[in-house]
Parts: sequence; structure tokens; C-alpha cells
Amino acid sequence: MAGKDLSLIITTYNRGSKLWTTLNSLIYQTLRHDIWELVVVDNNSTDDTASRFALWAGEHPEIDARMVHETIQGVSAARNRGIEESCGRYIVVIDDDEIVAPGFLEEYYRLFSEHADVAAAGGRIMPAFEDGMPRWMSKYTERAIAGTLDLGGVVCDFPYGTFFGGGNHGYRRSVVERYGGYDTSLGRTGGVLLAGEEKEFYKRLHDGGERIVYLPDAVIYHLVGRDRLTRDYFTRLCRNLGRSERRRTLSMSKGRYLQRLAAEVIKWGGASVLAVGYCCGGHPSRGGYLLLMRWHITAGLLGA
Repeated sequence: MAGKDLSLIITTYNRGSKLWTTLNSLIYQTLRHDIWELVVVDNNSTDDTASRFALWAGEHPEIDARMVHETIQGVSAARNRGIEESCGRYIVVIDDDEIVAPGFLEEYYRLFSEHADVAAAGGRIMPAFEDGMPRWMSKYTERAIAGTLDLGGVVCDFPYGTFFGGGNHGYRRSVVERYGGYDTSLGRTGGVLLAGEEKEFYKRLHDGGERIVYLPDAVIYHLVGRDRLTRDYFTRLCRNLGRSERRRTLSMSKGRYLQRLAAEVIKWGGASVLAVGYCCGGHPSRGGYLLLMRWHITAGLLGA
């Protein structure tokens, strides 16, 4: 464990089969094995997650991999545990339902080792629909479901109003020492689809004047199964996105919450225009789901 420069952290909860796919994609990383370690945090899984990991680790002893357990439920608590258990100067975080491009870790390692002024970074997140993309999907609803992030092919500072995705970001360990870890009141907890933990973390760094870079060649493909394409899941997801924003902004100040409500009014105007455009262009279901997304986010934001 000693001497590793980079730690890759994966938190997991009852996704043994998807985790297996993610782990297998790590076999092809181009970054030398003696440079990085893998820490998988099992957040109270009751499926075959632990046995699958043990099997995979046994088959790939060349990778310094271990599993730790966090009993406090929630992705934020699990990520914080991963940070505590890891040893790298650089920390990279992904989710347990992704396929990781071969050069992924090497991109992060090169960035942090060659650019001392960069505190954190986020890479490109591309959707991988396991059963095809539904007709009602637009790039706006895709962002909510798959966390898609694609700012082009050029390395740049994150533009205002944009932040890295929870399933593809990294930072120096010194950042956590200065700003703390993830807010455990935010993020998914078991089957509750709260979010916003990476946005809140990003904002603390941004407000502290840290440089945060978009890293286009650090690519992951987010696996999206049919279970995430149901009307019920979409409703719960969007409602909890609104609840997360309500919780996050109210924790800052009432004024910030009111600003977020004002922004929601503007978002409604944009969504309405886009919905009309989709209808006129022969894609009424895309327009309908866009308005449905906005409706449930607003309801959650208002405390419903």
C-alpha cells in the first residue's frame, strides 16, 4: 500500500453485477500498477457484492485492491470512508456502474503531477444505454438520468454554472485537508435518490479560489439499465433532485434558497420554449418529459 501516488475510490451498494463490469474495465488501465491503488467501499450491501469483489481481486493480484466497509448508509459517508482508508496524494472517485476508458487514470495522474496549480478536476461522462435510448429522451433528461457531462475535447477550467459529476472527479488529498470531505446530508442513501453532494463539494473549492479543470480524455461510460428508464424512477429522481437543491441552498442561507427559486422560474421559461420546439419537430414525448422533469424538480424544491 505504501508508495501509491493515486487512489481510486468506488463506493457500492447492492450492485454486484454492475460492480463486476466496472472492475473488469479497470484491468486495461494504462497507468502503471505500482502507481495506483483501488479502494472499494461496501456500504451495507446484502447481495453478492463482497464475494464478487473477492473473486475479482483474486484473479487480478497485479492490482492493489481492497474492500472496506462503511456502516453509515449513504454515498457521502462511504466516499469519506474511502478517503480515510486510501493513501494516495491524488484521489479519483467513480461510481459502481461505469465502464472506465483505458487512459482514465493516466489522464488524472498526468494532470495533477504536471500542473501544481490544479486542485481538482472532472472528466467526461458518456451514457451507455444497455437496452437502447428511449424515444422520450432528450439531452436535458439524459443529463438528469445518466449524469452526462461533455464540454468538448479541450482541457479547460470549468465554466461558470457547471460542475464535475459525482461519478468522475478527482482532487488532491490536500484539498480534503483544507475543505473537508463530502456533506453527509446530501447524496444517495440506500434507495433514496438524493443528490448534490458533488455540487456542494465543488462549490466549496470554487469559493475558495481553487482551480478546477475539465479533463475531456478521462472518460467513463455510465451504464443505464431499463430500471432507470421507468416513469416511477424518473419521477422519484427528479423530485429528489429538487429536494437536494432545497436542502443544499437552505444550508447556505435563506437568500441563496430564494435565488435558487428565482432561477427555477427562468428554467421553466426555457423548458417551455424547448418543449414547444420538440412538439413542432415531431417529438412530443421529449417535450412532455422535459416539462415533467421540471415539474417534479420544482415540487421537490418547494418541499413536496
